[in-house]
Amino acid sequence: MTSHEFSHSSPIKIIGAGVFGLSTGLYLSKAGYTDITIFDYQPYHENEYSTTNGADAASADFNKVMRMSYGSDIMYQRLAMEGVKIWNEWNEQLSKTPNSELPKGLSSDDKLWENCGFLRLSEDDVLSDHELTTLVSLTNEGLRDTQYILGNVEDENRARDSFRRFDQKFDALKRKEKGQALRGVFDSTAGFLRASKACLWAMHLARKSGVKFVIGENGRLASLIKESDGKVVGVKTADGVSHRAELVIIAAGSWTPSLLPSVRRILEATAGSVAYIQIPKSRQDLWTRFAPENFPVFSFGGWGSGAGLGGFPRTETGIIKIGFRGKKYTNYDQLPSDDRKYMEPVSVPKTRYSPEVETRITKEALNIIKGFIASNLPELVPFGISGVRNCWYTDSLDNDFLISRVPTQDGLMVCSGGSGHGFKFLPILGREVVRIIESRRFNDLNEYGQRWQWRDKKVGDARNGLEDGVNGPRVWSKMELISDDDLQFNVDYDEQSTL
Repeated sequence: MTSHEFSHSSPIKIIGAGVFGLSTGLYLSKAGYTDITIFDYQPYHENEYSTTNGADAASADFNKVMRMSYGSDIMYQRLAMEGVKIWNEWNEQLSKTPNSELPKGLSSDDKLWENCGFLRLSEDDVLSDHELTTLVSLTNEGLRDTQYILGNVEDENRARDSFRRFDQKFDALKRKEKGQALRGVFDSTAGFLRASKACLWAMHLARKSGVKFVIGENGRLASLIKESDGKVVGVKTADGVSHRAELVIIAAGSWTPSLLPSVRRILEATAGSVAYIQIPKSRQDLWTRFAPENFPVFSFGGWGSGAGLGGFPRTETGIIKIGFRGKKYTNYDQLPSDDRKYMEPVSVPKTRYSPEVETRITKEALNIIKGFIASNLPELVPFGISGVRNCWYTDSLDNDFLISRVPTQDGLMVCSGGSGHGFKFLPILGREVVRIIESRRFNDLNEYGQRWQWRDKKVGDARNGLEDGVNGPRVWSKMELISDDDLQFNVDYDEQSTL
């Protein structure tokens, strides 16, 4: 279906109430569309997007990184700069909303985004090329004064004037006093987003603007409704109800490749590994040390490569989250092909709440996380690991989003491929989705729309790991998984830690 057949009263059905679906619904309503429905099998009105209450989407989490650091990729940098302005507006708007008008799980005392800074540490004594390029890009935007290079005398002198206790932020892991290398950048523009609360807020705004929601089992997609020529004209949900539409948008996160076979050469579900440490309330010294006003978001060794790790200040309940994304695990199942003539391997999420339950992470990932904690945050060792989670992302073949009409199916659009960096765009992404929907030709699209269009690569070209397939080194069935005993720290193991 082309955009000239589309009117503001056309029924639009969105599958998925995560970041991509919520932002799309919100901006469609802002643009004057009046018949928008978002479907999701998750009962978010009950679990409040909380992983501890049963939510298993990547969008449902304690916290996500807010950053504008994108190396030489100015497009995402500028979109993030626009996004942070709206995050600030949302903080202000939420603070002025009476609790009686807010959904369960939200309070006017909540902050959706916390500007605590982002400490990006190198493994050695050299800044990475990506970090150096980021500094150039932010300098060109007039933001060099917000970036502080560790060990740079001029920057550290500026920091003393700007921060009451700059050492708490700059050496948050106390590496100097342990004789460890301290090299990196402190980014004062960055911080973290309270992810679950941000999704609740976005859903609240969408409802207020007229977006309808069908969530819970009645919101589970059973099938697409197609005409004889293949045109998609609606969706059928698990309760057997047909919902007609002039446009169906699949925004189902890591479940997108399972639901939409045609994207499988472009998108793949991959798992990042997360561990949680619960600080006892009795340890007020540690509650103070790891509070957002004293402790930044941090990454070590590059968040997404090698031994890439990252962590956050404690939550309001004293939980510290540390994630490992150095290996992106896949979990293959056999699903019908696009024409349903044969079965093909597809990576599908395997979570605490999926039909095939998985509560463990890999031993490889946990050992890396524990080694990092033992070396850099030894004060947390006595508490052990209080919980773990596999966070399933949707990686694209080039880490760009996929927001496009599906070429082979009129009436169908895909909005996915967050690739581990999509959450920060919740307040702004939908604006670009609407622009893509309303564009008739490729040349009508702006830079975002053109870059996020349907695409492929030549056979044999690198595809961001999608080429690994069932025989690759990241397959879940090949991994050794943790036991309960692994959640505690072993003295001999800790002493061998070198991270």
